Amino acid sequence: MKTIVCEIEGCCRQAADQIAALIAEKPAAVLALACGRSMQPLFGELAKRCAAGELSLREARVFAVTEFEDCPEEQSCRAELERELLARTDLRKENCFYPGGESGEDYEARIAEAGGLDLAVLGLGDNAHFGYNEPATPYNSRTHRQKLTDATRRQLAWRFGAEEAVPAFAWTMGVKTVLEARQILVLAFGEEKAKPAFQMLYARDDSFVPAAFLQLPLNVTVYLDPAAAAKI
Repeated sequence: MKTIVCEIEGCCRQAADQIAALIAEKPAAVLALACGRSMQPLFGELAKRCAAGELSLREARVFAVTEFEDCPEEQSCRAELERELLARTDLRKENCFYPGGESGEDYEARIAEAGGLDLAVLGLGDNAHFGYNEPATPYNSRTHRQKLTDATRRQLAWRFGAEEAVPAFAWTMGVKTVLEARQILVLAFGEEKAKPAFQMLYARDDSFVPAAFLQLPLNVTVYLDPAAAAKI
């Protein structure tokens, strides 16, 4: 696991460099993309490069890491990816896929048919989850329906306006689904990420700290701003 600490802009620039290098080598690369506040500056950097003609996502295939169950359309992960990437780049709608509209097994089959994940881009939850693999999610989990913990629902209150408005369930790629990606990038920014970042890097790789499983693959790069890196 490689850890890079710099300001958010620099983190997103370097993460975009890795994505661009993959796309240059394999234009139809299969990307797993998380949603949320940590992703938005990265999506902005990718959009800027597409507008400048430095990057094309036209052939890329995108699989969303998560999707909420029973939420207003405008607050869904689908809507976020459409706003942040589809509307601002040449990524094609027919090349984007989301969990929850089918069984977890069907979503896994779609990923396999695409050739597996070339790159997964993740955020980090305040309780050290990734995707919505909450504490106690087993290592061998695949795409599944997940009950959100109270901690995660508090973290998501900004998105839905209030904690009680946050959906009780979400669909998420499983731990093993993500760990099988050929490359993994993790972005975590802000002081609230300092504890989970420490746990991700140093906790035992067991299901009580899901992000600690990210210690296992060889090709993982973690991008932290100074606030998120304060405890390491």
